[in-house]
Amino acid sequence: MLLQLQNISKYFPGVKALENVSLDVQAGEVHALCGENGAGKSTLMGVLTGNLTANRGNLIWKGEPVIIRGPAHATQLGIAIVYQQLSLVDSLPVAENIFANRPPRTALGFIDYRELYRQTEALLGTLDLNRLKADTRVADLSPGQKQMVEIAKALSQNPDLLILDEPTASITEQETQTLFRIIRQLTALGKAVIYISHRLSELFAIADRVSVLKDGTYQGTRPIREVTADELVKMMVGRELVQAAVSSSATDEVLLEAKAIRGTGFRDISFRLRKGEILGLAGLVGAGRTEIARGLFGAMPIQSGHILLNGRVVQIRHPADALRLGVGYIPEERKSEGLFPDRSVEENVVSVNLTAARQGRWYSDRQTAGLAERFKQQLRIAAFSTRQLVATLSGGNQQKVVLAKWLLADPRVLIIDEPTHGIDVGAKAEIYELLRSLAAAGKGILLISSELTELLALSDRILVIRQGQLAGELTRQEATEEAVMSLATNS
Repeated sequence: MLLQLQNISKYFPGVKALENVSLDVQAGEVHALCGENGAGKSTLMGVLTGNLTANRGNLIWKGEPVIIRGPAHATQLGIAIVYQQLSLVDSLPVAENIFANRPPRTALGFIDYRELYRQTEALLGTLDLNRLKADTRVADLSPGQKQMVEIAKALSQNPDLLILDEPTASITEQETQTLFRIIRQLTALGKAVIYISHRLSELFAIADRVSVLKDGTYQGTRPIREVTADELVKMMVGRELVQAAVSSSATDEVLLEAKAIRGTGFRDISFRLRKGEILGLAGLVGAGRTEIARGLFGAMPIQSGHILLNGRVVQIRHPADALRLGVGYIPEERKSEGLFPDRSVEENVVSVNLTAARQGRWYSDRQTAGLAERFKQQLRIAAFSTRQLVATLSGGNQQKVVLAKWLLADPRVLIIDEPTHGIDVGAKAEIYELLRSLAAAGKGILLISSELTELLALSDRILVIRQGQLAGELTRQEATEEAVMSLATNS
């Protein structure tokens, strides 16, 4: 037995994050850990990596009791983690990120850059990232490339236990298969992997056993071959999720039209978004989908072409123009671009529409608290108070806060990029229901998602982007995973 967690409990003010959680991890296995956002997974991993100290319970590492004093101590023990939220320094090159605080040194104690770059290039080679250079600035990488660098950073420590928290949320299918190959190589050497993901298909593809947490309590561990996806969902959420047939709310009225727009990463893009429609935008990572969204919102310049709202040509040169015209945007990178993490739920909810927080001519704390509490109840945001800092919420609840602020802003057109990135199956169902209700209320939604099942479930039509151009359009009846991927890959 590599690791045993015995009766681990962790409390925060007003919250029982973990209550008597016990499970074990065996050498040579992939042990999946799943549960809804807020179930306690991140807290448990925080205890295991020394970022948090348990209030009660024991850790047994390689047969010996241990108290992990901090992240550096965890690394010394042979425990490495890749967090869902990346910890890279954008201004530094790939090599210095991977070997941060422990670069190879010369006999005189200086950093041996030649050896640093050699080790980095060798490590990147094992991840099939030969196109990346050791001296490339992390800021110049795509989200998927950054994720693979983060994984390389963890592997460079040669850990006995590797913890992966939503590792495939930003990477391509090819990179996912590379990651799975590396995981199998690690377990073949007797190392263990704790694999945290909301993508149940991945758990069945890579895991040996799966443990479930719900509301901070341990629900059980099962061999993956002895459990079904429906049974896992029921263990996580306490109920079965039934997918009801949904009819389209799309009308003939055009809210947004793009005519041959061109910008960095895309060109000659034309489409119409109708009132009540959910229009999906599909494509491989790097195809230009996010660039199109940012161009429509004024976060990137449109170099040529026209944007029409309600049949009228408009100029959107800045997000403030988009807001004034009734266009909202929920970015993929919610932590860095969609939220103020060091501010409260209340402040984030009213951040796009401060007018709603006024009573008379003045900003009102009471009005703000009331609005935030309303959305907390409506979206079932798991927070002990609306004054809680957003940074302390789980990823799914952070996403709900982003949605809340745009619901308050009430745009006619909502562009949403990866709406369920890193979100559990229960919260996904809630967000799907919300998006459908927004469409039913007459909003036009431009939906970007790397999960084909999500696009197929929600979209009235799907536009497929390939290498910055529109490769094709599929109706709901025509759209299948095979049809989308055929257009996306030109196969």
